[in-house]
Amino acid sequence: MTAADLRVGLVGYGLAGSVFHAPLIAATEGLTLDTVVTSNPERQEQARAEFPDVRTVASADELFARAADLDLIVIASPNKTHVPLATTALEAGLPVVVDKPIAGTAAEARGLAALAEERGLLLSVFQNRRWDNDFLTLRKLLDEGELGDVWRFESRFERWRPQPKGGWRESGDPAEVGGLLYDLGSHVVDQSLTLFGPAASVYAEADVRRPGAEIDDDTFIAITHASGVRSHLYVSATTAQLGPRFRVLGSKAGYVKYGLDPQEAALREGERPGTAADWGREPESLWGRLGSGGESPVTGGGSPVPTLSGDYPAYYAAVARALSGGGTNPVTALEAAAALDVLEAARRSAHDGVAVEL
Repeated sequence: MTAADLRVGLVGYGLAGSVFHAPLIAATEGLTLDTVVTSNPERQEQARAEFPDVRTVASADELFARAADLDLIVIASPNKTHVPLATTALEAGLPVVVDKPIAGTAAEARGLAALAEERGLLLSVFQNRRWDNDFLTLRKLLDEGELGDVWRFESRFERWRPQPKGGWRESGDPAEVGGLLYDLGSHVVDQSLTLFGPAASVYAEADVRRPGAEIDDDTFIAITHASGVRSHLYVSATTAQLGPRFRVLGSKAGYVKYGLDPQEAALREGERPGTAADWGREPESLWGRLGSGGESPVTGGGSPVPTLSGDYPAYYAAVARALSGGGTNPVTALEAAAALDVLEAARRSAHDGVAVEL
């Protein structure tokens, strides 16, 4: 830590806090992980083992009692706590990063955005999948016009988990804001809106497939964008055979990419940005393919496209620059609210069996 470093308080040390936020904060120049909030003694011990200089406290109240000693609050606690904790932080005069989804409703997200603007504070949303390797590569192809006019964007975030794991993410209690629609759906919807602009209409199908499951575990979302692009988005825990992560079809060519960005797996295994020269890089065997002529990439159609390295560290680097006056908010609360508009429309569509106009 240097005297100029911004001191960060992290609320929550479960999957999001321990695997994503803490390592990325610690790896970012200009940020120091000062305090971790968790009431779990084992997680407190884990945090101190991984970051020997960090303080641990059992409650957010203890953290906010030291608000004057902190420069940024990161909220990585269960979804239902996002709005009250972000509100408290902003009212205490602290900039905030909130894990996705920022809130359970678009109205709540816009309320937080208004409060942050009123206080003149940064409010950012952790949408790390904007820095996935495949997303960065696709964005480059689009910027270079390699696909022509895009007609359809297919995105899949699929898993094979035939037995529910339990916990708040799989709770049927609406207050928990659980289910795949709001979990993985937050990622695929944000990516589609970032690439192709606002949604004009939404159609969705949400099913509960697994015995004992309480909330959607197999969901499809179709977005018609104002630009005319159609996005077909799949999130599932019941996929015995995985499809391509991306299939993008345009007037000149198509791009097909299999496999997930390697950064989450690396973080789970204890690898850290800045210590590996090949951070975010994947092997050539997983590169996507770009081509036309109606051939399948599985049988050799198209040409391999080198996948750009994934770059989750770029998110917190951008936050640090924004707080230091040298950059802009990497993901705004209003962008997150637009994604929540789509998620809410998808929930209504799946319930009523109709397309919802936005």
